[in-house]
Amino acid sequence: MTSTIDPSTIGKAKSRRHIRTLTGYTAETDAAGKEKWPIGDEKVWKEGIPPVTTEVPQITKSVVHHVHTSLARQAYNLDNLGAYQATAMSTRDNLLANWNETQLHYNRKAPKRAYYLSLEFLMGRTLDNALLNLGLKQQYGDGTQKLGFNLEDLIEQERDAGLGNGGLGRLAACYLDSSASQELPVWGYGLRYKYGIFQQLISPDGSQLEAPDPWLEHDNPWELARSDVTYHIRFYGYAERLEGGRALWQGGQEVLAMAYDVMIPGYATKNTNNLRLWESKPKRGFDLQSFNAGDYERAVEASNSAEAITSVLYPNDHTTFGKELRLKQQYFWTAASLADIMRRFKNTGKDVSEFPDYVAIQLNDTHPTLAIPELMRMLVDEEELPWDKAWEIVCNTFFFTNHTVLPEALEKWPVGLMENLLPRHMQIIYDIVSVWAFLQAVEKKFPGDKDRLARMSLIEEGFPKNVRMANLACIGSRKVNGVAELHSELVRQTIMKDFVEFYGVSKFSNVTNGITPRRWLDQCNPGLSNLISETLKVPKATFLKDLYKLEGLLEHVDDPAFQKRWAAVKQSNKERLAQHIESTLGLKVNTRAMFDVQIKRLHEYKRQTMNIMGVIHRYLTLKDMTPEQRTKVNPKVVFFAGKAAPGYYIAKLTIRLIVNVARIINEDPETKDLLSLYFLPDYCVSLAEVLIPASDISQHISTAGTEASGTSNMKFCLNGGLLVGTVDGANIEIAEEVGESNVFFFGNLTPAVEDLRYQHMYHPVPIEQKCPPLARVINEVAEGRFGDGGVYEPLLNTIRQNDYYLLTEDFDSYIKALELVDQAYQDRTEWIKKSIRTSAKMGKFSSDRAIMDYAQEYWNLEQTSVG
Repeated sequence: MTSTIDPSTIGKAKSRRHIRTLTGYTAETDAAGKEKWPIGDEKVWKEGIPPVTTEVPQITKSVVHHVHTSLARQAYNLDNLGAYQATAMSTRDNLLANWNETQLHYNRKAPKRAYYLSLEFLMGRTLDNALLNLGLKQQYGDGTQKLGFNLEDLIEQERDAGLGNGGLGRLAACYLDSSASQELPVWGYGLRYKYGIFQQLISPDGSQLEAPDPWLEHDNPWELARSDVTYHIRFYGYAERLEGGRALWQGGQEVLAMAYDVMIPGYATKNTNNLRLWESKPKRGFDLQSFNAGDYERAVEASNSAEAITSVLYPNDHTTFGKELRLKQQYFWTAASLADIMRRFKNTGKDVSEFPDYVAIQLNDTHPTLAIPELMRMLVDEEELPWDKAWEIVCNTFFFTNHTVLPEALEKWPVGLMENLLPRHMQIIYDIVSVWAFLQAVEKKFPGDKDRLARMSLIEEGFPKNVRMANLACIGSRKVNGVAELHSELVRQTIMKDFVEFYGVSKFSNVTNGITPRRWLDQCNPGLSNLISETLKVPKATFLKDLYKLEGLLEHVDDPAFQKRWAAVKQSNKERLAQHIESTLGLKVNTRAMFDVQIKRLHEYKRQTMNIMGVIHRYLTLKDMTPEQRTKVNPKVVFFAGKAAPGYYIAKLTIRLIVNVARIINEDPETKDLLSLYFLPDYCVSLAEVLIPASDISQHISTAGTEASGTSNMKFCLNGGLLVGTVDGANIEIAEEVGESNVFFFGNLTPAVEDLRYQHMYHPVPIEQKCPPLARVINEVAEGRFGDGGVYEPLLNTIRQNDYYLLTEDFDSYIKALELVDQAYQDRTEWIKKSIRTSAKMGKFSSDRAIMDYAQEYWNLEQTSVG
């Protein structure tokens, strides 16, 4: 047995397993069976690892060190941006120490790992969150103060990472935080978008404009470029069938996937997990021959084509090019991630048949579904496993989270596009049906039911034929879950009903979403977090790691002194929001008014349209009042924020209407002190962190049965904002926890929705007859009270004609709910009690609880503490 290894061999090796292959080396083991690796002097290696910087003198020295060596700057020319970058690098050093120790621990223990595949990770700013989880915020605050900088000013220098857009991505970010905090070996995999989704601008006429989001304009100190972790990803070409169900896929285009790692620190633990992001690069970037021949466009064609894959999140798929680019994104990301997962698994030395014992992969919605045929390709074509054995491994590895019951939102890809771009995968999808005999098994269980066969097939017949990704995700996964109790039940009853009847109900379950209390309580609302800690007489870690501990606040609900302090925190948060709006938009906000907030991605089912119609109704009602009557009205400020997809015309019209209504009512001298309206552009996590703590009420008003869960409702309620909403998604479970007397429900229930839509379609009633208040509002808009009424005709016609999302059915009930809010707000003491009770009962909605549900009931994952 060799006692040392030639360092040149190590440079060639990709892993310890590879070292064994290259050298025949067999390592000695200690009493615990752990390998000893005599590569150099182990003591020297250990002593070379810098300690975590925890004391203020060490912190200032570390920051100054990075100013001089990483930034090559001096104190006399250092601005806030430079100070932020140096502080971030110093903080990253601490993260790296824990990150390296965590990865070494996982490699030694070889626990089962879970991988969370999400097309979005809406991470927000990192510095504040990293310092919070490291427990070093006070020390870094003191250290930067000694250097002449304010830590809060430095935090403001950071741009939000452009890696997501809405609730799907924010949920993924919360789950990564909770996985590390709960000491679970979980990695995330996503894409490193150069320009994110887009930067939202508002034009002079109120329209949304989209500009690139240059979030990587300055070096990102939170990512580590991994030029040593690259994979070749193939597109196009042809797949030649071989014996035993195998095939050889060759030709076409190859691009390079390069890894970037983002450290995910756990709270009050050393455990630091990883988010690995992939960037597309050309395999051969610059065509020198074409350049020398004067063909400059062709010289960079391959480079541009490859880099476009990770340029933007959700490229507009209304064009053939955009549709192909989106499919390219999804395969590029899943193929690179699976190659990386397989490499890591093989480093354990286990046989590939044990893959599901060491690997669980969660598909966050249908976007990563191509991972299923990709793993089949790897197992059958590369590992040469029999088809049946490979399919068994696949079905025990994947888990699928569904996020919608809207049929139009379930992904489908044209068969022709798939055959051209991914010919081998299209073969595998056909083989899943024929070789595994899926439809034959359905036919055997339900003989003669041709309609069922058509619904359950992976291929939707028609022109063009489509591949149904939700069906593929369902049959290729071990378990399928929804994200709220109502949503999961609707999944079982509607879009997955046939599969439930085929597999049995045990495959279909629920994991109600959650949010991380670290970011969504302590980080965004430190005043409230401090008050809770002082009142409960416990360290913050007690309730930030166990949110159920907030129930201790119920003992203080009737304490006038506590109520006063609670109200003071809310008022302070309102003033912080007002200062932000004045500094960014130049607008003054009445901080003594009720704050009413709706912040969501713009979509018809989320019904921002009903909210703005309600604002107009309130405005018209105020105009009808006498001055004396107006003195009895609660002043109210309404806030909207959210982005509309670039190709979503109706959603963009809604934004335009909101902006133009705001211009009119905010300048009306009769009403502006009683009602004002603001649309805050370019919604992001850091803006949400200012808006949410300031809210008195928040609106979650989707048509019943359309919102899978929602997580913004949880964030608002955790921060003491009361909920106005439909009986939908997680609203139901929030009401169960906090008590229906502390929420304001309205609208039709889910069972009535389809019947009402049928009535609208076949027995329409004029809107003037069905809902006169809404008819008046629509007429005022159409007649030009808020600008050119003709512009809004397409939006108004969605209500007048089909009204698929039932505004006419729910509007009267909605207005009555808002009147109840006004009445309740008059009694300020009782309102504060409702606010306290709401926060106190939010324990269930921690993402710590949700991620443990996945770990225990789905992934069979054990907690692995680094120590």
